[in-house]
Amino acid sequence: MAQIGYTMMTEQAGPRELVDHVVAAERAGFDFSVTSDHYFPWLRSQGHAPYAWSVLGAAAQATERIPLMTYVTCPTVRYHPAVIAQKAATTQLLSGGRFRLGLGSGENLNEHVVGAGWPAPRTRLEMLAEAVEIIRALFGGGDVTHHGEHFDVENARLWDLPEQAPPIGVAVSGPVSCGVAGELADLVIATEPRADLLAEFDRHGGTGKPRVGQLQVCYDPDRAAAVDRAYEMARWSLGAWPVNSELRGPAGFDAAAAPITHEQVAEAIPCGDDVRLFTDAVQAYVDAGFTEIALVQVGGDHQLPFLEWANRTLLPELRKL
Repeated sequence: MAQIGYTMMTEQAGPRELVDHVVAAERAGFDFSVTSDHYFPWLRSQGHAPYAWSVLGAAAQATERIPLMTYVTCPTVRYHPAVIAQKAATTQLLSGGRFRLGLGSGENLNEHVVGAGWPAPRTRLEMLAEAVEIIRALFGGGDVTHHGEHFDVENARLWDLPEQAPPIGVAVSGPVSCGVAGELADLVIATEPRADLLAEFDRHGGTGKPRVGQLQVCYDPDRAAAVDRAYEMARWSLGAWPVNSELRGPAGFDAAAAPITHEQVAEAIPCGDDVRLFTDAVQAYVDAGFTEIALVQVGGDHQLPFLEWANRTLLPELRKL
């Protein structure tokens, strides 16, 4: 049976609200949680972007059972991998071993803010692979010095190490990233129900490792209101990743998503309160081979009604898949 997770979407709620939401998700019976890590929201209408790692620290103290995970952190431009290793080790200690470190090659949207430029896709994946090696070395203990193609580390050491290092996940969207994930990661991460990505991951050493997907949904008893909200706040997600990863801010996402219609959003994102729409969408991930699926409820002010409905109606049906 696939595990069902909840997403703390930092682009659509403030830090206190995000912690309240994951506490409610734990009470509702979700199996795990994930957290986005952004400096900008995709669209101005989303309206938020608190620091994910502070939220994770607070969530680790406010919850008791539910696993936590970044979905995903870019360890290459805005953050140095040595700093990511320290943050991840600390979060693992605070959570009592409930944390997983999800990594990805990033988006210009968040990484451009430090003024270091935005590398080409192939370079970004090379940087990601080198970053994973550095993080693993620091998780291993002892002093680490590294002079690589993209990063330098001088006499670094993590002085507070958890007994069990956080498992590392890598987000994939094509063959090259699947190769990095299969060779270097403990689990794979994707945002589309694509069996071909998992097959490529397996081909590079991923067989038997967890595979985590993510699905946007928009619960509301009023289906028309749900479609309107999904259009207002989530239409960006229908864009192609090669384009989305290059955009620098909400204005760019708004322009790129201009041709997208309400009808296209309603077809791509389960909207309303017909539980079959939600279970069918999750089933697509299960059929593709995903072992865990994290749900994203669209709308920061609509989390608690969704969580109540999920506890009462949605999760019992998903357990049957």
